[in-house]
Formats: sequence, structure tokens, C-alpha cells
Amino acid sequence: MEQKPSNSLADTLAQREPEILSEWMAMQRNSAARRADPIGEGDLQRQSKEFLAALRQGASSGIFDDILAPAWAPAREVLADISRSRARLGFTPTETATFVFSLKQPLFRALGDSAKDEHWNANLLLDKLGLFTTEVYQKSREEVIQKQQREMLELSTPVVKLWDGVLALPLIGTLDSERTQVVMESLLQSIVESGAGIAIIDITGVPTVDTLVAQHLMKTVAAARLMGAECIISGIRPQIAATIVHLGVELRTVVTKATLADAFALALRRTGQTIQRAHRNSTVEAGLGTHPDS
Repeated sequence: MEQKPSNSLADTLAQREPEILSEWMAMQRNSAARRADPIGEGDLQRQSKEFLAALRQGASSGIFDDILAPAWAPAREVLADISRSRARLGFTPTETATFVFSLKQPLFRALGDSAKDEHWNANLLLDKLGLFTTEVYQKSREEVIQKQQREMLELSTPVVKLWDGVLALPLIGTLDSERTQVVMESLLQSIVESGAGIAIIDITGVPTVDTLVAQHLMKTVAAARLMGAECIISGIRPQIAATIVHLGVELRTVVTKATLADAFALALRRTGQTIQRAHRNSTVEAGLGTHPDS
């Protein structure tokens, strides 16, 4: 009796991999969801070959309904790396998932007249793997966005050295819990690095001060004190002063000033330093004679 040749997915991938790869590459190149600029032809070929090899290895286990099984670990690893790299390169979820879904036609053509179960297994498997790439992509994009947001927060809260022993932290925009944490970390790190004894927190650019914002400020002041630095809050406008009084927020333990200039002058006095206005004689002011410092 003549033995019936095997039509399993693993055998098809092993016997016709070059043909499947060639057709799959052509489909990826011609796909409307593919952009050639971020990924070169060589990288795309390498990624496709790696995935086909991992797919063949997973299919040889005969498990098609559970891609989280150990046999599918190599395929998940390959797709995770591809999804993360494409998320960083700015690909969309559709462009990323198309890498897997575009394999369907070449693979089904290679299976030919195989049993319906083989086609169903292949279809189910590629659907699951395609959804897996979308999940990894989404997590990677969220990580990228969170990193960018944190970097923007750090850039929006610069700590400036005004004088020896005097730092300034100008705040602009809304002060929420996440930003307060970044503000606190930046200020404390700068206090450690500079050894400053006074830090001025300027809230001129903070549009509104409510109970939550005031609490965030007090936490920052308390943290700075633990590091040995006193804080002065400047930028207390009339509207903010009225709001703080109305809310009943206790600020008796914190020195406040209307402007950054007033806070800076106070900081200098506390460090035993003063700034004096230079006086020029009449001949210098008239453009005659020599400046005393020359």
C-alpha cells in the first residue's frame, strides 16, 4: 500500500521554506502597510527567516491552540523583538501585525490540498501570533510614551544655580502627583550635588493653586529640609494668596515672597551676602575719562 505523504504544517514549512519565504517577501514588499525606509531589505529578510524557523519549530510540537506553550517560546521571542523594534521606529499596530498576517497566503498556497484541519490550524495559529505582536507593540509604545513624558517633565522642571549655595526651581504649568515626584527628585539631586543650603521654588508660572498643589509644594519643602536645605516659595500673586487663605492651607512654616527677585535677595541675606548697586562718577556717565575698573 502506497504511503500517503505528510501534509502537516511543520513538514510543509521544512520542505517548501525557500518558496514560502520568496513569496512572503514579495507580499511584504508590495504591501500597502509596509514602509521601506525604517527597515531595509536585508533586515526584513533576516526577520522573516528567523520567524519561519521559529514557526517550524513550534509547529513540530503539534500544539496550535496555545502559543504560550513552551514549544512556541522561540516564535514569541522573535515576534516580541520585531514588535518592540517597530514600535520604537514609529510603525503603526496594523503595519506591525501585517508582518504575520501577510504570511497566510504563501503558507496556504504551500499547503495546497492539505486536509482542512491543517488550513484551520495554520489560520488559527497566525491569528493568535498576529494578536500577540499587537499586544507587545502596545506595551512597547506605552513604555516609549511614558519615557518621553518623563523626559519632558524633567526638561520642564530645571533646577538653576543662582548663586553659591542658592538654587532656583521655576515651575510652569499644572503641578500633579507625577510631576511633583519628578520635581522633588530633581531638586534633591541638585541639593546633593551642589551642597546648596537654600532652594527657591518659583510658582509664577503655575496657573492655579488648590489644596492638592499646596500639599505637593509642602511635600517638596519637607523633602528639601530633610536634605538640609531651606525653601522659599516665590511667585505668590494676589489671586493665589487669596486662594490659599480661602482653602485654609497652612503655610506658616514656609517663607513666601511675591517675586523671584525678592526671594533671591532674601536668600543672599541668609547666606551672608549682599548685592550693591555700582555707582559711576559723572565723567564716566558722560563718556569722559576712564572707568575705575580699567
